[in-house]
Amino acid sequence: MRLRVRLAVLTVATALWALAPAVAASALPVAPTRPVIAASALSAPHAETGSDPALDQTLDELQIVHGERVLEAGHLDMGPKYDDGQWRFLIHDDVAKADANATSVWRYPDETVLHVRDEAKLTVPDDPAYAFVGAPAGSEVWVAPQTQNPDVVWIGWNTQDPAVMDTVDRGVTLSLKAVEGPGVMTTYLQSGSFGEPQVLWDSRVHDPQPVWVDVNTHTHANWVFTAPGVYLVELTAEADLIDGSHVSDTQRVRFAVGTATAPSEAFAATRGVASVAPDAPAAAEPVVVPAAPASPLVPILVVAIAVVAAAIVAVAAVIGVRSARAKRAVLSRHPDAVTAEPRA
Repeated sequence: MRLRVRLAVLTVATALWALAPAVAASALPVAPTRPVIAASALSAPHAETGSDPALDQTLDELQIVHGERVLEAGHLDMGPKYDDGQWRFLIHDDVAKADANATSVWRYPDETVLHVRDEAKLTVPDDPAYAFVGAPAGSEVWVAPQTQNPDVVWIGWNTQDPAVMDTVDRGVTLSLKAVEGPGVMTTYLQSGSFGEPQVLWDSRVHDPQPVWVDVNTHTHANWVFTAPGVYLVELTAEADLIDGSHVSDTQRVRFAVGTATAPSEAFAATRGVASVAPDAPAAAEPVVVPAAPASPLVPILVVAIAVVAAAIVAVAAVIGVRSARAKRAVLSRHPDAVTAEPRA
């Protein structure tokens, strides 16, 4: 019986002692989680239109309209379209996706501002794969994401205008020529949650950065900005036509990054907006996330469990010592005796 009691006591003591670290860990403050740069649905710059149901679209002969327009949320694509027979790089304002009574239209880049508000802020992951964004891990950047966020402008490109599909030989080349702005701009694709980012454009690179886009393609990407302000992004759309001729058009797309950046600043901006040197990318200060306070009762509980466990271990040790002494006393008086634990 005494052996079973000792074993039970030791088992309880061991369990309590093992429980103490887990309870102690619960006393540590836990920082609230923050969103990170999101992964998305495409894996290649010329992904097929049908690879994501959200990207399925067919364009008719849509109207080109004049007039200033600020796009702060919803779906838009940039791409080539003929304007009175002239190859132009325009912005497809797909207001019909948000309003069934509206009609999607094409707009001129100089009359359009893409406003990436603070709802687009995300935290740079602590992962070397995202070092290319030009901001340290833990800092906040503005991201117009590859997968749609209803509160953020959803920026992509297409080669789906009917006349473009009828006249272009195979595909279109989109090239980033220059970026003027207060921070670093990068554009990348990512396949799923664990795919490696595929960087398409980086504002720190001075040479043109071409991306091939097949005819009848509709693609969206992640657009990352490291600082608020006005960005002028110079893009070129060019293609070889079936008749053997070559067409090209370069336009500046205007971004107002940050809620505090007024779209009027982007409309008024001309060449000369402060740029970032290629070897000195701008970066936001790291964000300090406040820790959640721990419950004051948890440390008391930890101490109590430790004291009880220590007391049980001490009692078990005393019982063991006394039992051993008793056995030695019996053996000293009766050397030939064999002791055994009585049955319970």
